[in-house]
Amino acid sequence: MRGKTLVTGGNGLVGSEFIGEHYYKPKSNEYDLTDKDNTDELFSKNFDGVIHCAAKVGGVGANMKYKGDFFYQNITMNTNVIESAKNHGVKNLVAFLSTCVFPDDTTYPLTEKKIHLGPPHFSNDAYAYAKRMVDIQIRAYREQYGLNYKSVIPTNIYGLNDNYNIENGHVIPSLIHKCFLARETKSNFVIWGSGKPLREFIFSEDVAVLSKWVLENYDEDEPIILSTSEEVSIKTVVDIIVDLMNYKGNVVWDETKPDGQFRKPSDNTKIKSYLPNFIFTSLYDGLKKTIEFFENNYTILRK
Repeated sequence: MRGKTLVTGGNGLVGSEFIGEHYYKPKSNEYDLTDKDNTDELFSKNFDGVIHCAAKVGGVGANMKYKGDFFYQNITMNTNVIESAKNHGVKNLVAFLSTCVFPDDTTYPLTEKKIHLGPPHFSNDAYAYAKRMVDIQIRAYREQYGLNYKSVIPTNIYGLNDNYNIENGHVIPSLIHKCFLARETKSNFVIWGSGKPLREFIFSEDVAVLSKWVLENYDEDEPIILSTSEEVSIKTVVDIIVDLMNYKGNVVWDETKPDGQFRKPSDNTKIKSYLPNFIFTSLYDGLKKTIEFFENNYTILRK
């Protein structure tokens, strides 16, 4: 399949945004990326490029409850994909990190140079360490083999083809699903934590566009942050969701539950230096598209 780009996790949140005949997007049940032989079988199809989106992901609750699973599945998957890409002559590869790779105790804003300057937050440290190793592996392969492999660090991604599972999903899809159920059952909309933590959200369509640019144009061993650099409180996100979903009930904050890391603002200077005119989708517009998709496809969504 020379001339084609492999997208792992091609039916997921970001992977589903890559559309066209030049993308090869196998389903997750076709190839097990935690199995070395199975991964090699996939890469024997000979791709020119790889966008590695596949990962075991989840929210605060899942990351705290299943640390072993999150570590093993992610570090094995990432190691196999990068090694197989190298062995099968893949020229360009971009892999996804996460802002959770950054140290818990650090100075802000987060920059690409701060990834390894201390331990990550305890709530998702297993996942974070597995993701950090992507950076280490890519730097090593660039140095030893001269490969144009690189990684991106998107902030909190949200969008249409997300996992809306209330227990294990990320914050925005979980909140949308919770609000929907509260509206339909005329019950309270109960949310973990205080609503005070701040996050930077980026729409999945924007991540796909930027990742494609990175694959084709970026050639540095240092990762590149994909971020709006605009902090928004969880309470603000909830207010927008409540408005867009026309929820008229009570919003209840369960402060007995953990908030997670309070804030982790990032510096998007590097991506803006390359693409100064890129316009990010606003949170309101992105949530509007996401909620419309959720309402129209509720019966077939991951949830």
